[in-house]
Amino acid sequence: MLAVQTLRNYIMASTVLATTAITLVSLISVFMGASSALTASSMLIYGNKTHLLSSIKYFTISLCFISAFVCNVQAIRYYAHTSLLLGISSLQNSLLHEEKKEEKENETHRTNEFVEYVTNGLNKGSHFWSFGLRAFYVSFTLFLWMFGPIPMVAFSVIMCFCLYFLDMTTEHSRVLHGPRDSDKPLGETV
Repeated sequence: MLAVQTLRNYIMASTVLATTAITLVSLISVFMGASSALTASSMLIYGNKTHLLSSIKYFTISLCFISAFVCNVQAIRYYAHTSLLLGISSLQNSLLHEEKKEEKENETHRTNEFVEYVTNGLNKGSHFWSFGLRAFYVSFTLFLWMFGPIPMVAFSVIMCFCLYFLDMTTEHSRVLHGPRDSDKPLGETV
C-alpha cells in the first residue's frame, strides 16, 4: 500500500511539473512577439537584445520546457504502469495461496522475472523524473540569459556546484544498497 501511495505522489508531482512546463511554454510564446528598444547602457547590462537573438532565447527556453514536459509525461507513464503492476502482484499472490502449490519452483522463477520487470519500469520512471527536473534547473539558467550573459554565467557556476552536491553519493547510501555482485557490470541497474 505504501509503495502505491508513493507512486501516486510521484505521479501527482510529475503532473504538476508537466502542467507548469506547458503553461510556461504558452506564456513564452506570447512574449516572443514583444520587442524592446535598445540603448547603449542596456546593451552593456542586458546583452544583445535584437529581435533575432530575443527570439532565439525564447525558443531555447521553450525547447527546455517542452523537454521537461515530455520527460514528466514519460515519468507519469512509467509510474502509473508500475503502480498497476504492483496491484496485479498482490492479486496474483492472493490467488497463488488458494491454488495448489505443485510447481513452486516455476512460480518462483516467474515471480523473479515479474519483480525485475516492475523494477525496470520504476527505474525508467525515476530517470525521466530526474531528466524533467534537470530541464527545469537548466531553464532557470536560460531565463537569466534574458537579463544578459553575466547573470547567466554566474548562475551556471552556482548550478554546477548545486548539481554536483545533489549527485554525490555518500558512504552511508552505498551501505544501504549493499555490496555489488562481482559478476555484474558497473553500469547495470541494481
